[in-house]
Amino acid sequence: MPPDTLHGMKRFLVGGAVRDRLLGRPSGDRDWVLVGAHPDELVAQGYVPVGRDFPVFLHPDTREECALARTERKTGPGYRGFAVHAAPDVTLEEDLARRDLTINAMAQDEAGQLIDPYGGQRDLTNKVLRHVSPAFSEDPVRILRLARFAARFDGFSVAPETLALMRAMVEQGDVDHLVPERVWQELARGLMEDHPTRMFDVLRSCGALAHLLPEVDCLWGVPQRAQYHPEIDTGVHLMMVLDMSVRLDCDLPVRYACLCHDLGKGTTPADVLPRHLGHEGRSVKLLLRLSERLRAPLDCRELAEVVAREHGNIHRSADLSPAATLRLLERCDALRKPQRMRQILQACECDARGRGGLQEQPYPQAVRLQTALDTALAVNTAEIAARAMQAGLQGPAIGLAIHAARVEALAANT
Repeated sequence: MPPDTLHGMKRFLVGGAVRDRLLGRPSGDRDWVLVGAHPDELVAQGYVPVGRDFPVFLHPDTREECALARTERKTGPGYRGFAVHAAPDVTLEEDLARRDLTINAMAQDEAGQLIDPYGGQRDLTNKVLRHVSPAFSEDPVRILRLARFAARFDGFSVAPETLALMRAMVEQGDVDHLVPERVWQELARGLMEDHPTRMFDVLRSCGALAHLLPEVDCLWGVPQRAQYHPEIDTGVHLMMVLDMSVRLDCDLPVRYACLCHDLGKGTTPADVLPRHLGHEGRSVKLLLRLSERLRAPLDCRELAEVVAREHGNIHRSADLSPAATLRLLERCDALRKPQRMRQILQACECDARGRGGLQEQPYPQAVRLQTALDTALAVNTAEIAARAMQAGLQGPAIGLAIHAARVEALAANT
C-alpha cells in the first residue's frame, strides 16, 4: 500500500511553504500534516518517528517531516506547558486553528488546492499580521515570532486586535517567563531579516521590548549632539545603524554589535545631556549583562564588547600616531584575529553612516586601519625575534622589539 493512502489518510502541505508559495518567495523545508492516520500504521509503512513532544514522522521516500493532525490545550506556564492531542479524528481545520497567524494557517492538498479556513490569503494580500484565535495568548514566543515576520515581510502591519492582545499579554507579565534561548533564537533570526528595525518597532509598540531588552528600549528619547548626530534621538540612530548593517550585508555578530554599541547612552545622567562622556565603558557593562542574560554566542558578545569600547577611537583614528594606531589594533586583538577586525570596522562603518544625511558618506577609517593592520602583519616577527635573541634579549624584551618594528613599519607607510 502506498505510504500516503493508508486507510483514507490525507496529506497536506502547511505553514510557511504555502505562505511563501503564495508570496512568490523561495521557501526552505516543507512541513506536512497527516489527517486520518494512526502512528502504528505509519511505522508499519516505513515512516520514521522523530517527534518527542508530539507525533512527527519522516516520510519513507522524501524524508520530509510529517506531523499527525493535532490540537493543543494550555496546561501550565512556559512553552512546554501544553497538552497535545493527536488522533485520526482531528481535522485539518482543528490543526490549523492552533497556529499563530492566519498567514501561517493555510494548507494545500496534494492536488494543489488551497485550504484557507481563517483568511490567510486575504491577509497576505492586505499585508496584515493577524492572530488566528485567542489561543495566540497562550504562548508569548508568538510575540517574538510576529515581530520577526514583520522584519521579514516588507510593508506588513499588525492587525489592531492582535496588537491589543499582545499588549495585554505583556501587561500580564507573560513575556517575563520566556526562556533566554527562545528570546535569542528569535532575536538573532530577526536581526538577519531584511528589515530588522520593524521587529523593534513591533516590540516597542506592544511594550515587550522594555521587558526583553530594557537596555535597548531606554535609548528612545535620549538626545545626542546634533553636531555628530543630525537625527538627535539615540533610538532613531540605533535603527539607522541597523538599516546600514542590512545595506552592507553584515553577518549576525556585526549586527548584534551594532545593536549594542551605544547602550551606555541610555544611562547618561540627565544633567550632562546631550553629551555622553564615558558612554563606551557603560555600554560594555550593559552589553555584557545583556549577553549573559540572553546567553548570546561567544563570537557575538566578544565582537560587541570590542565595538562598544573602541568605536569612538576607531572613528578618530585618522588623528592617531603610528604608535597609537598600533595600540588600538592591539586592543582590538587584530594581530591575532585579523578577520574579526574586518567585522569590527564594518560595525563602526554602520555606526558612522547610520546618521541623518550621512548614509552616503565614505568611511576612510576602515581603509586606513585595514592597511595599517596589513602592514603590521607583514613584519617578519621571526626574523626580529632571532636578531633580538642574538643580541642577548629575552622574554618581554623580544616583544618590545617586535612592537617597535611594527611601529616603524607603520610610520614608514604613513
